[in-house]
Amino acid sequence: MTTTKQTDDAFGRALAAFRAGDPILVHDFDDREGETDIIYPAHSVAAADVARLRNDAGGLVCAAVSDAAAEAMNLPFLGSEIDHPAAADHELAYDDRSSFSLPVNYRETFTGITDDDRALTITKLSEAADAAVDGEYDADDFAADFRTPGHVTLLRGAPGLLDDRRGHTELGLALADEAGIGPAVVVCEMLDDESGAALPTAAAREYAERRGFPFLDGDSIVDSLA
Repeated sequence: MTTTKQTDDAFGRALAAFRAGDPILVHDFDDREGETDIIYPAHSVAAADVARLRNDAGGLVCAAVSDAAAEAMNLPFLGSEIDHPAAADHELAYDDRSSFSLPVNYRETFTGITDDDRALTITKLSEAADAAVDGEYDADDFAADFRTPGHVTLLRGAPGLLDDRRGHTELGLALADEAGIGPAVVVCEMLDDESGAALPTAAAREYAERRGFPFLDGDSIVDSLA
């Protein structure tokens, strides 16, 4: 079996998993963050999935939405909204900017941090993003349904996705777009319990194999979508 064939198989499995509402693992690039994220289609996330992200990944649970959805809901880049000296000169070592937008809770949650609360916020964000790109949901609707600050951090995808930026935000949204499942995904970095650093790629691959989850790297995604 050739490397190309293996890549095609993994890419096809990842799209099928997304369409089924199942997670995939995506490693970005060794010369970027060098991290592997567990990524879910946002519409399918349940409390048990939030628990998996907490326990098996351990990073920040974020919901990424497309630029079109964010624009319709008037979701800003958080850095541009913070009036504090700490928001100046972001100086990321791995990118030109952060994709962070507002941290939110769905208004019918309680504290917003429980697995049930975060799952509800995430699925409602997915519904909102779907409606927004259809022109049926705007900033006022968003404000009626969500409050900020909250416990699910929103990420705003770049307008051209991988043509503009190649973070996990864009990698996940590009896969969702190719799978035809809507403009919202959930991403969470995998951390190593022993070192506290990013989980080594080999360990992330082993995790994916044990659980039957597809594993993709950024280069293979870019090549498959070219």
